[in-house]
Amino acid sequence: MKRAVHLSADEAAAVVRSGDWIDYGTTIVQPDAFDAALARRLVAEPDLGDLRFRSCITMRPRAVLAADPTGERLTWFSWHFSGYDRKMHDAGVAHYQPSSIGEIPDCYRRFVPAPDVVVLKCRSMDADGWFNLSASNLWHRAIVEAARTVIVEVNDELPFCHGVDNGIHVSEVDIVIDGDGALTPELPSAPVTDVDRAVGRLIAAEIEEGSCLQIGIGAMPNAVCTSLLDSGVRHLGIHSEMLMDGLVDLYVSGQVDNSRKHLSPGRTVYSFALGAERTYRTIHDNPDFSCCPIEYTNLPHLVMQNERVVSINNTTQIDLQGQAASESDGHRHISGTGGQLQFVRAAYASTHGKSFICLSSTFEKAGDRRSRIVLDLTAGNVVTTPRTDMMYVVTEYGLVNLKGQSLADRARALISIAHPDFRDDLEREARTARVIPRSYR
Repeated sequence: MKRAVHLSADEAAAVVRSGDWIDYGTTIVQPDAFDAALARRLVAEPDLGDLRFRSCITMRPRAVLAADPTGERLTWFSWHFSGYDRKMHDAGVAHYQPSSIGEIPDCYRRFVPAPDVVVLKCRSMDADGWFNLSASNLWHRAIVEAARTVIVEVNDELPFCHGVDNGIHVSEVDIVIDGDGALTPELPSAPVTDVDRAVGRLIAAEIEEGSCLQIGIGAMPNAVCTSLLDSGVRHLGIHSEMLMDGLVDLYVSGQVDNSRKHLSPGRTVYSFALGAERTYRTIHDNPDFSCCPIEYTNLPHLVMQNERVVSINNTTQIDLQGQAASESDGHRHISGTGGQLQFVRAAYASTHGKSFICLSSTFEKAGDRRSRIVLDLTAGNVVTTPRTDMMYVVTEYGLVNLKGQSLADRARALISIAHPDFRDDLEREARTARVIPRSYR
């Protein structure tokens, strides 16, 4: 059993040694006071180096990266990019670490080098010796179990979140430091467009009473929640990797009661929450919400135990075979695999389940309008969801189901929901490539 000591952030940062693996955890529990202190060390001690960081969805700029902007003394790895991580990637500093996100706890336990230091922001210790991990459970238990040194940065501005294994016991902690009291970082909602609303209405029309929802990040999936609010469909459940504003709005409306779920009935299950202050206020000390480890929220053999699982996620490009590229633009990494494929599979395996991959039909690049539905994916693009797993695909022009379809039928279905300006060219390209045979008229 460890005996935690209370130190200043600068004293805690002194435990870091050259060559260390340092884990900053994920989302809203990444440290701020410790990060600033370690950055001061980097500035003051030019011999400190070869530091390797792991992170995920960084919500605030990192002081250590600002202290070493060329990446000569540290390397930043991320399991999933935020907008900030993407900027650091474009600058040559941040690097993606591929994984289906629900498998990451097992990766820490079996394959990933154990962290020398883990630093996580938590709420103050309760009467039973637990530091609550707030709305970011994910794989933090696996990191704490593996780490040489565990540091807790206390900040009671974080919401207190009920959940399964959602805390660190004082007996596991080496150092406790005071945080800077910063407010919980919010994730601004992207502006909702007419295209988003059209897609949202198409998907919402397919969602039945008693469905169990997983919804990914972005304006388009969020628009589904808005359409569901208008539809009045009831007895919805939530079993999702991410909890976002739209899902919380459905809970507040009374349409989510989790009464039809087999896993954690009566509870909204999620692994991390990102959104507006109203979302954090709603989940704070609310036993209707359960923040759980990512293997519980994401692994298909568990999720499928709920009936009518509905999975709704974005993609950026899909080819005429039905392969979805959702995380890169060629060799430029944008986000991450996340849980998209795991939830697509879980929804299909669930009784009466449905998975939806949605996208706008076009986008603009350098003033040039282009189709997101293409014959061939952009060179270097990563396939996030394979053609064999694809079920429903939705654009503002319609909804098609690719399950059980031949390549030719898939191509024709996808062309039917492409922007009208691109359909003739896609048909011609598909026939030239013999994706659609001559016999199809």
